[in-house]
Amino acid sequence: MREIVTIQVGEFANFVGSHFWNFQDELLGLASDPESDPIFRNNNLDMDVLYRSGETHQGVSTYTPRLLSINFKGSLGSMSSHGTLYNEGSSSRSDSSKTWFGDVDTQRSEPRKRNLFQQSLYEEEAKAGEIEDKDIVGCLDEGVECWTDFSKSHYHPQSLYELSGLWMDSQDFNNYGIGKDVFSEASRGEEICDRLRFFVEECDHIQGINFLVDDSGGFSALAGDFLETMADDYTNIPVLLYSLRSQTKSSKKTVSNKLHDAISFSRLSSFCKLFTPIGLPSLSGSKYLNLGDEKPYQSSAVYAAALHSSTLPFRMQHSSSDSSEVSNAMDVNTLVQLLTNRGRQNIVTILDSAMPAPTLAGMQLEKTLLTNLQTLSPEVTEDVEDNQSVESMCILGALSSEEKEASVSEVRNAVDASYEQRNDTKPLFCNLSVSRCPLPVPLPFPSIFGNLVGRKGEILSSPVSDSLYRGSLDVHSIPVASRWRSSSAILPFLESRMVNLEKLGIQWGAMGSDVVRAWGFGREELQEMRENLSKMVSELSPHQFSESSDSE
Repeated sequence: MREIVTIQVGEFANFVGSHFWNFQDELLGLASDPESDPIFRNNNLDMDVLYRSGETHQGVSTYTPRLLSINFKGSLGSMSSHGTLYNEGSSSRSDSSKTWFGDVDTQRSEPRKRNLFQQSLYEEEAKAGEIEDKDIVGCLDEGVECWTDFSKSHYHPQSLYELSGLWMDSQDFNNYGIGKDVFSEASRGEEICDRLRFFVEECDHIQGINFLVDDSGGFSALAGDFLETMADDYTNIPVLLYSLRSQTKSSKKTVSNKLHDAISFSRLSSFCKLFTPIGLPSLSGSKYLNLGDEKPYQSSAVYAAALHSSTLPFRMQHSSSDSSEVSNAMDVNTLVQLLTNRGRQNIVTILDSAMPAPTLAGMQLEKTLLTNLQTLSPEVTEDVEDNQSVESMCILGALSSEEKEASVSEVRNAVDASYEQRNDTKPLFCNLSVSRCPLPVPLPFPSIFGNLVGRKGEILSSPVSDSLYRGSLDVHSIPVASRWRSSSAILPFLESRMVNLEKLGIQWGAMGSDVVRAWGFGREELQEMRENLSKMVSELSPHQFSESSDSE
């Protein structure tokens, strides 16, 4: 076995994770459905990499994500923190109240009502049968308040952890300092580590940990403390860290925001093998998608699709790594070595995605695939030539024409040709993994496809309908391309954090000196962070950095 444990910390990380697990759940259903397309039934994916088999107290078999989700108290909406399978009710009194024999005043809020989608999943068949799919899609497109509103997965009781004693709106939990002691207070750290241990210790041969964190506020500090503990307990398990940001109404950053970005990155990147920032100020520029920038339900679906695609090689069946269905399976450690050990030690990677990916018909791919890949990482420059860059691409469900799925060899030949015809500097090395299985579009997927996207995700020459928004009732699957890049194009991201830490937090009389002091950071600790950031910058641009150092 090559298990992966997934950790989701914070509100937006759980939005992305909810879509990701919906994709996996849909794949499981299609693989076992005799009526589904053979391309899903024969997908050659090992879902045991992400899932664990179990059993309820009643002896019912379960198959649930190997997941630890962490969020605010009350963030689960209508879902119980025990999940939906095990029916472990909680006591009306806490353990501490059992030693108290006086009066107890219990204050309890009304549980949130299930939306139409949740009703269709969990309520009586007679009532659920009255709910139509179009009403469900409309309900979700109109309003999603929390990630469980559109989750179709079942979870183990150890998976869903709510931060006890921390009733707070995410808008108030908005900087590193607010979350500084959350992990260590009230035994939370011990409880969180116990839950992680439950999943790790039952693995036969764990290949890595996917760690998703909402990096826009106090959850960064909690994640940093958690990762530091994990580094001591699980020294040899590689961590792939995804720093996620949702769109914000204001693009202007305050001193506190800039210091948060610098300190959060410094802390989080020191405890992982790869650090991938994800989250653009706007996704509205996509040619084939219609997105509302401030709707996390929509933007998280795009990021989850890229996450699914880029990590698919980890769960391709190795015995069939060069079969007719999949090609070039790899594990987490292989990806880390590929991206970080080819000439320079850079752990900060860029994630690009094309959704839907263009068809191979004619010369379309050679002309458009590489240019269709849109970066999902912030503060990246594209007008850079880097002959030391390294790339790892994964393409799912490519179409050779509007109706026909492409073979693995057709995809490989077309991608090779597209790199040969590339006008700018070619990467030092490019790895390609291919799966013929496209991304399935589950019912609760948002209606974000434009009217040039067909039923199989093919890009049409003319609009298929007057409607600007198409969803899961119209589009059943889509081809997706994703690419990890280790490139100097990430330098603006690194340099802004290094410069802001120096100017706003370290220099004498710095505007943010009181802020970082209140967050608990001393001058020596900040200087050590600055030194590590300098090394990252010099690794990608040694000549530029030495010049800037001399001028100081």
